[in-house]
Amino acid sequence: METGSDSMKDGEMANTTAAGAGRVRVTLVRSTIGFDKRQAEVVRGLGLRRLHHTVELKDVASVRGMIHKVRHLVRVSQVEGER
Repeated sequence: METGSDSMKDGEMANTTAAGAGRVRVTLVRSTIGFDKRQAEVVRGLGLRRLHHTVELKDVASVRGMIHKVRHLVRVSQVEGER
């Protein structure tokens, strides 16, 4: 007897989640100066280069985890509609 959904194979769930993910807009609102160097690396990993720089990223768990680490430095908003 299988556990979980019979209609989905292993791995299909990850593809569905990534494909159905929305987008999130992230803006750097505080400088990384004076904070841990690792936080500056996370900010760069998000694609943010300078104050008030905004990027749009996929709303997936890995990006949400990065945002959580630097939540005191960034402003986050959902993107309305797709491009």
